[in-house]
Amino acid sequence: MEDTREETSGPEAPAQVTQPWTFSKSSLIRKLRQHLISSRSRPTMAVPSSSGLEVLISTLQNAGDKENMLNILNVLDELLSAGTDRRIHHMISKGGSEALLTALVNSARSFTPNYTILLPLLHLLAKVGYRDRQIGLKAQKADAVLVVLGLLRQNTENSRRAAACLWVLRVFCSSVTTANLLGKNRGLDVVFKLISPHSTKHLRTVKAAVDAFAAMLRSKVNCRTAVAKGYIADLLKLYEDWHNNDVNLKNIPIRRALLHCLQCAANSAVGRDALVTEGGISLLFQTTQTCLTMKGLESLVEPAIQLMRKCNPKVPLPLTSDKSVFSFPLPGQPVDDWDADLGLYDDSLEDDSDEDAENEEPDNRDYEDDLETDVNKLRPQPEPDRTLEQLGQYVRLCPELHHDFQDLDSSSEVDESSDDDSTLEGDLNDETQSDQRGSDLPSDRDEHHLHTSDFHKHYLNCSRRGQKGHSSMVDRLLEKYGICIPNHDPRLYAATAANTKSIAGYSILAFPDFWGHLPPQEQEPMAKRPQHVQRKFSKTSSVSSVQRTSSTRLFLTWTITVHSVPPICVPVPSTSSPNLRVGTCEKPFRSAGMQPVLYSVRDALEGRPHWVRTGSEICYYRNNFCARRGQKSSFYTLTFTVMFHHDDDVCYLAYHYPYTYTTLQTHLKMLEKSVDPQKVFFRQQNLCDTLAGNSCSLVTITACPTSRAWKHLHQLRNRPCVVLTARVHPGESNASWVLKGTLEFLCSSDPVAESLREAYIFKIIPMLNPDGVINGNNRCSLTAEDLNRQWLMPDPNLSPTIYHTKGFLYYLNSIGRTPLVFCDYHGHSRKKNVFLYGCSMKETLWQSGSPINTASLKEDPGYRTLAKTLDRIAPAFSFNNCNYLVEKSRASTARVVVWREIGVLRSYTMESTYNGCNQGIYKGLQTGTRELEEMGMKFSQSLLTLRRNAIHYNSRLIHHASALLDLDDRLLDHKSNNFFEDDEPPCMEEIEYSSCSDPFGANELDTEVNGNTSSEEEDEEDADICRDGKQRNNRKSHLVPHYLKQDALETLTIKSGQCNGSNGYLY
Repeated sequence: MEDTREETSGPEAPAQVTQPWTFSKSSLIRKLRQHLISSRSRPTMAVPSSSGLEVLISTLQNAGDKENMLNILNVLDELLSAGTDRRIHHMISKGGSEALLTALVNSARSFTPNYTILLPLLHLLAKVGYRDRQIGLKAQKADAVLVVLGLLRQNTENSRRAAACLWVLRVFCSSVTTANLLGKNRGLDVVFKLISPHSTKHLRTVKAAVDAFAAMLRSKVNCRTAVAKGYIADLLKLYEDWHNNDVNLKNIPIRRALLHCLQCAANSAVGRDALVTEGGISLLFQTTQTCLTMKGLESLVEPAIQLMRKCNPKVPLPLTSDKSVFSFPLPGQPVDDWDADLGLYDDSLEDDSDEDAENEEPDNRDYEDDLETDVNKLRPQPEPDRTLEQLGQYVRLCPELHHDFQDLDSSSEVDESSDDDSTLEGDLNDETQSDQRGSDLPSDRDEHHLHTSDFHKHYLNCSRRGQKGHSSMVDRLLEKYGICIPNHDPRLYAATAANTKSIAGYSILAFPDFWGHLPPQEQEPMAKRPQHVQRKFSKTSSVSSVQRTSSTRLFLTWTITVHSVPPICVPVPSTSSPNLRVGTCEKPFRSAGMQPVLYSVRDALEGRPHWVRTGSEICYYRNNFCARRGQKSSFYTLTFTVMFHHDDDVCYLAYHYPYTYTTLQTHLKMLEKSVDPQKVFFRQQNLCDTLAGNSCSLVTITACPTSRAWKHLHQLRNRPCVVLTARVHPGESNASWVLKGTLEFLCSSDPVAESLREAYIFKIIPMLNPDGVINGNNRCSLTAEDLNRQWLMPDPNLSPTIYHTKGFLYYLNSIGRTPLVFCDYHGHSRKKNVFLYGCSMKETLWQSGSPINTASLKEDPGYRTLAKTLDRIAPAFSFNNCNYLVEKSRASTARVVVWREIGVLRSYTMESTYNGCNQGIYKGLQTGTRELEEMGMKFSQSLLTLRRNAIHYNSRLIHHASALLDLDDRLLDHKSNNFFEDDEPPCMEEIEYSSCSDPFGANELDTEVNGNTSSEEEDEEDADICRDGKQRNNRKSHLVPHYLKQDALETLTIKSGQCNGSNGYLY
């Protein structure tokens, strides 16, 4: 007869067993200790065929007696509580949730349920299930949902058991279908009965019931049921009762949980209507006013205000149409009849959340859900998406490979930009020859009393170019007021601007771009803001109500939507503090402590041409406007107060330091004139034309060979390429300032820059989205699409800059010159510091919990080299903010496509903060253009470490770059950035109403579960949980009585290296 005995592989497992394993307490602990010691030598990322954790999980499902079950639960809880969440996620990946559910069902279905086992099982399942994104579906599959609901029905009078069941039901409701199942079985009624009016007993059970009820309300079906049964009105009465009777402020967590429950109800239109009908807004307003007067109740103000805003009825934008007044016909597509759509959807302004089809699962995507787990999609696949014949058009973009360098000292070399240069120079000469002034211009006697507003009106209009007297007056003003700004020429800027093509036909130059900008002498600290304060109302007038008799004007240049936004000119009183309001922002982009920037024309004419941070009482919140055409879009309002210091002034306000397309073209021409052509090979070429007909420039920078000898030419043509791009998102002007620092450094005479030019060929595309920058878009091109999501299959007609950039990279790959580094410069609207996003197959698979054995995969770890170097030399850079995970949602971005399809190991996105730094020597300071340009320089310097074995060392280089190249151990000029300091949470106004995520988190749940120990301790623990509204982050296990723990605690005294390994996992 065939032997059917089960074979089990494990470090200490017997070869064959015929019965489920049974261990004594000491035997189990000894075997686990031996396994932990033996696991020290295993590779960090290797997953053995059968680990000690898997043995415990398997034994848990088949444990035959009470003692074994309790010992296994205790060991699991001690091990999981001693480590980080990664241990729990590892247990989940090994089937830990299913094992707990199976054990729970088996124990609960016995004739006489043993709560000595069931209670710690429920506690551990609550902890583990909270971290398992699929726990609801797993519970349904294991038939555990109704089992736990049944246990709750049987134990409503036992607070400890009821609390444990409520916590488990709460985590089960992470699935909408599970919440629906509970609702169909009258789970709402059972749970709501446990939510009592104000009391001093069983507080933990009351809070657990409120949290479970809120979780069940994530289902819109349950929400409609709750409204029909009058539970919304009852919740409002309960909140009022707890508010009125909590005189000692000991029950803040329960009050906060009730608000969260109301927020979940308000996710549907029927819930919001019920809240309004039952007087919820009035009640919330009254209670919030009381909270504002009492210290310690700030945590209740935020959710209450958010709830009132959510229930505030939506109104359409006060516009005839929310479409732009300008249109642009896309190639190959019919021209839309814009007028036909005006007001078409005015009657279809139904709320967007009620009529949505209910999803099977809630929109609670965790970060790890987005990680790519398909190895085939993570492996580099350098297969061109076009033929070699098509790639031949990019030969012209590598002039350094074909140039013979015979006449480096002559000017006969003509590239594609020379015609434009000659045209601009001719325009400049024509203008400077004119000395007469038109009759409509101020005369000589008025020059000393020229008003800034007159200057803006008469001399910044491109349409006046060529008129008599126009240029001569500008020349005199520049001679009298102008100061030298490196790599900037106002006359060249004006001439270049005349050739820039905009959809709106802009003709007025922005004075700050024309005149130039210098960074202020002193760094500017982040704006301070009172904690838990949303808006401070004052009696200062808003811009819309200011008298129009003032002679001061404000130009508000703000990128709001994907459409073009011209400057808004508004008169404001001199030396006043108007409150400005921008009410149609579409993205929650502001970071705490950040201020807008202001440029004063009067200050510039007096020798202070600075964009400076300004504004107080800054608030960014979601308003109650909705789109007129029924799209599911939200709008945000930004309010702030600005002090104007001069009369007769023109002021410009911007979200961040502007950097225009014309500024870039002017800067490139100035750089080309500044370099020594005998030493620096600098070529500006046209990669392609944009949809609007503007040029997308590609710049080549490298060192000229010392001679025409074959050896020197060969060395040049074998230099590796570095490809840098920027400004694919038009609103991220900080990326242009960083690239400006890179360009100026690479063209400088610094010894490190000289070595970089000798080591690399730099291919730089400074502006990938010129049309978006010119026309005032924030993130999109003229096609209203994000160009950084078009890299997988770029359209040559609709996304020409991306199509040809990718084609150029394919060309470099096809000729054996795959770039050593690719970096796309970006700006980050929420996070602080500067950091890199890269790509790593191993890290992605490891972090996602993939079952693939990553130890068998080979990957060059060199993708981390630049980040480590930057962390040493760049004060604004933070290595701890860097990330090398490949997300599914980023599969069509430049970073991922270049890494995967072109085969560039070091493919990065470099994110620069709009705000400032929270570490290093710049901690607490807002980032200015000086710091951004410095970051561009430091990134360039970091590239030298990749070629340290190929560069020519001399005394100048060693003197300037000894610390960079690790030639000595001297400390660098900034404090170490290597400490973990998490980014602060987003501003409270940025909370999305559509989300209904648990605001309290796993740590609070762990603390509550650990406190549910014994009935004798309950009253004391209830007092602790509510005291001052705060809880300690205590992950220490309290599931099993103390006398069962001693051996397990002895196990944990093994050195952490034996238990955790180097990565925190248990194998």
